[in-house]
Amino acid sequence: MSETGQHRPRPPLTLLEALLPLGVMLVLLVAGAVVAHLDTEYLVVVLLVAAATAGLVAARHGHSWADIQRSTGEKLAGVLPAILILLAIGMLIATWVLSGTIPFLVYWGVRLIQPRYLVLTAFLATAVMSTCTGTSWGSAGTIGVALMGTAAALQAPIAATAGAVVSGAYLGDKMSPLSDSTNISAIGAGADLYEHIRHMLYTATPSTLVCLVVYTAAARLLPVPPGGTPAEARALLSDLHSVFSLSPIVLLPPALVVWSIVRKTPAALAMTLSSLLAVAIGVLVQGFSIPDALVAAVSGFRLDMVASTGADPSALGSAFRTLVERGGLYSMATTLILIIAAFLLAGGMDVSGALDLLIGRMLARVRSVFGLIASTMASGGTMIAMTSHGGVTALVVGELFQKAYDERGLARVNLSRSLEDSVTITEPLMPWTVSAVFMATTLGVATVRYLPWACFCYGGPVFSLLIAAAWRRTRFGIRLATAETGPGDA
Repeated sequence: MSETGQHRPRPPLTLLEALLPLGVMLVLLVAGAVVAHLDTEYLVVVLLVAAATAGLVAARHGHSWADIQRSTGEKLAGVLPAILILLAIGMLIATWVLSGTIPFLVYWGVRLIQPRYLVLTAFLATAVMSTCTGTSWGSAGTIGVALMGTAAALQAPIAATAGAVVSGAYLGDKMSPLSDSTNISAIGAGADLYEHIRHMLYTATPSTLVCLVVYTAAARLLPVPPGGTPAEARALLSDLHSVFSLSPIVLLPPALVVWSIVRKTPAALAMTLSSLLAVAIGVLVQGFSIPDALVAAVSGFRLDMVASTGADPSALGSAFRTLVERGGLYSMATTLILIIAAFLLAGGMDVSGALDLLIGRMLARVRSVFGLIASTMASGGTMIAMTSHGGVTALVVGELFQKAYDERGLARVNLSRSLEDSVTITEPLMPWTVSAVFMATTLGVATVRYLPWACFCYGGPVFSLLIAAAWRRTRFGIRLATAETGPGDA
């Protein structure tokens, strides 16, 4: 019913109409990749054009702009915790520069890490941080930023380091019981959380091994500058030492994040508390002024702020400027615009019934275990590509597929693992999604550049499908509903 209350006959939605917004988005993305760069501005335009297409389809079937607004608003309300985390990370990065935390990590990273093994170190360090905190964004925005600064200073492979950071961040996010996505995937599938995590070992373990092999091989194959620490890195170390007090007290902000999240403090609140502590350290220990600290938290750290510590900004090198001028609440504004554009697309497809039609068509063709898992993953991948909302995708797709798994005698942990392998870890590989934009913006490397090195993120889907395809012969990695002990027994 429209806003005027008049009833209109609604022609049935066709498969072509349901696919049309996705087709438009795909064509524009391919065209952009061929003739232009897939920068953020172009992605916003692509999403808005696809959203307009979805809106026209919805209007053709009797739905109004108010319907699309309502659906979009509901989706934005559902993703509010993620938006708060996004803003908190922007503030966290700037205040960690102010406090000397990121300079400290980069300083000792340059001194202690061998450039040849930086890619492997980036994967392991980010994986540990993400597992402890349960947040891929938080890990990439903190230790990931420090590792990228170290890579730049050491002239190590930037794209490979960024891919390793993304892989480690999503390994921890997938396997941590503190992770929102892990909990929501278990809830969406109706599976026990810890059974879900144990069952994911069947795909996470080989994916991790592939990462270790690739990143170890990178140490041998990628070019590494000879002759020890490059001159630019030595200059950066000198600049960092001259501006910041690099005492261990600057590690209190990251320690507070880990402690707060382990105690189940909401991630956004934990990061905000860490930012406040970092501001206090920046003012009391580093010597920055209170106005500069507040400006940095909102609009990002600026090089001219170091003047309040007695340093001469003009005497500092370009590597120092690149490292410190980052973060702030405003740095996440573009990502917020992308979120709104993505949800306008999702809202149009939701009210028209396109999402339900596409998933229903997939289920109608399922005949085997492989077909069911492949359909689940295709549905999850399609929906996350459109919505950039892992929680909604896991809950919606999980609810739609629960009955199909029950009817085939498969345990719900197979469904929850399929959700993780198609939703949680694939989103940062799609340049137009919120996670991909966040990773590219935070790490300073375009998605298409780090994608080949994000081995863990495409290892999950590959191994999940291989296990499903081979199950009839191996009876390995798929749990039947009657199985009572051990993950994946069948």
